[in-house]
Amino acid sequence: MIISHDLGTTGDKATLVSDEGRVVAAVTATYGTDFGPRGKAEQDAGDWWNAVCRATRDLLAQASVAPADVEVVSFSGQMMGAVLLDGDGVPVRPAIIWADTRSVAQTATLVERVGMERGYRITGHRLNPTYSLSKVMWVRDHEPETFARAQKVVLAKDYVAFRLTGVLATDPSDASSTNAYDQAAGRWSDELLEAAALPLSLFPDVVASTAVVGRVTDEAATATGLAAGTPVVMGGGDGPMGALGAGILGPESGAYGYLGSSSWVSVAADAPLHDPQMRSMTFNHVLPGRYVPTATMQAGGASLEWVIDTLAPGQDDRYARLLADAADVQASEDGLYFLPHLLGERSPYWNPAARAVFAGLGRHHGPAHLTRAVLEGVAFNLYTGLLAFVENGTPIEAVDAIGGAANSRLLLQVFADVWGVPVTRRNLVDEATAVGAAIVGGVGVGIFDDFDVAGRFSEELTSQAPEPDRHARYAGEYALFMEAYQRLEPWFDKL
Repeated sequence: MIISHDLGTTGDKATLVSDEGRVVAAVTATYGTDFGPRGKAEQDAGDWWNAVCRATRDLLAQASVAPADVEVVSFSGQMMGAVLLDGDGVPVRPAIIWADTRSVAQTATLVERVGMERGYRITGHRLNPTYSLSKVMWVRDHEPETFARAQKVVLAKDYVAFRLTGVLATDPSDASSTNAYDQAAGRWSDELLEAAALPLSLFPDVVASTAVVGRVTDEAATATGLAAGTPVVMGGGDGPMGALGAGILGPESGAYGYLGSSSWVSVAADAPLHDPQMRSMTFNHVLPGRYVPTATMQAGGASLEWVIDTLAPGQDDRYARLLADAADVQASEDGLYFLPHLLGERSPYWNPAARAVFAGLGRHHGPAHLTRAVLEGVAFNLYTGLLAFVENGTPIEAVDAIGGAANSRLLLQVFADVWGVPVTRRNLVDEATAVGAAIVGGVGVGIFDDFDVAGRFSEELTSQAPEPDRHARYAGEYALFMEAYQRLEPWFDKL
């Protein structure tokens, strides 16, 4: 058996996977987020560890699996954050997660010293407040006494792997989400660190995603219920790990869309994709020598969750009821648009000042129209990323959808109609990231010979084909959606 942990934004999902790729059981332990003014988004790294301990114990009990039967533990984790640790590996402050956008001034310093285009070429990403490097600079500039105690900065899955093994490290996929990693050189960027005025010693060693980083210590075994000495594989970031779980291994694998709190569209490639308009970014894949060009929006599934929780708080059937109602109405065709920038925006605008907007509201619009507008707004926003791939020589013939929101047939149909390609739901909608982490763990300890096993772990359940007439209408509505942002961008900056 393999245990994979997926440290997401709302909780840790522990999944027990057999050597045949079968999901035996899964348990989620939740934790909270401290959202605050000016773009604050923080979590307690101790909550991550407690969730991992709780989920592991519950998982073993639920599946009636003996600790000795677990051959390896591996990780997928939220990316682009910053956990600052002292010399003993104790966090010196709450973790700053991907959604935090307070480091605008620090990002401006990086842009001034390196240049946006140069930074994009080095890291595969725009220099932006959502990344780890400027967040560390922000702590240094605003909390100097706290920063003085920091000896290392790591990401979510790195911290939990350290708590299990006592070893601090990261992998290329997570390193590539920091704005501090030189993709061509395969190491931390001297140029970016010099521009940030941060020492190389602050950043951990980078090891392969499949590396056995250590073994479960006696102390961690007591806390988690695992057997002491169980191998722990490094794992990777949730974006590349989701790609592996969805079977996206190389250019021939096509595209996939992840529909979680943040959402993205992505492909796998043999080299970074550098879009002249810098709409997309490129992560290192968990597969050596492969890359994951990606267009990520801040609040995809989070926008749907927000509108449903706002319109029908506390109602048990709120998702099913509002989505069913939304299937019977129009939004953009009726002049109603939603700009889904609840947490600022990454792709395609890279503007932390962006905000969510309903535009075109009429007196006749009700909850169903608002819900439909949110679905269409998310689809429009992700469409820009797909167009970036196509315009840079990567044809998109279909998209595999994973993540919790992919369970909605209406959402998949809206996406298919907006994007103009079939959108497929596979049997690993909710488990793709966890299975990806299990595959990496299995390859790391020799259970699997190669990553190609991903292809036999999932099967197509349904595919929503686009309606040609609807896609043609959406093309004009997409143009108005894009124009709405351009007209509002100066106003966002004034806010």
